[in-house]
Amino acid sequence: MQDYEEYFSMDVMEGKTEGQIVKSLGSPKQLSKELLADYFITKGEETSSTRNVFQAIWAVIGLSFVNLLLVLGPFLGLVALLLAGWVTGLAGIVSPLLVFSSAIVNTGTFEWFDVFFSMILCGVGLFISVGIYYGTVNIKRGFLRYLKFNLSIVKGGNQYD
Repeated sequence: MQDYEEYFSMDVMEGKTEGQIVKSLGSPKQLSKELLADYFITKGEETSSTRNVFQAIWAVIGLSFVNLLLVLGPFLGLVALLLAGWVTGLAGIVSPLLVFSSAIVNTGTFEWFDVFFSMILCGVGLFISVGIYYGTVNIKRGFLRYLKFNLSIVKGGNQYD
């Protein structure tokens, strides 16, 4: 609210009428969408739970149809990349259990090479999982910054340098 009071006082000093200032702000519906998106992005930055990030994404997508492509496309790509990383890491971690369960179910197929190879896969899976964990945290932060940048573009300028 203080921003808008400041906006009004600056434009009045420049000689604009209140009608011109109100018209330059845009429609109340679009203005409320922008404020809501800004609120959800701030909420997502403060508490970056998955729910808050999803609310921020949907609020920014709701600003315009173009945002459907600019926000949803990269978001789905990043989610697919993270999901693939998590599945790969977890598959590596559980691979020794799969070797032992396979040896129990299919008697006579046990080989020590499979055990040692699955232990290597388990170690690689642990490294991948730790990397993906930090990647998930950083991608979440980076995507919130991208949403903030996108919101500033929709508002008409980059205010978040």
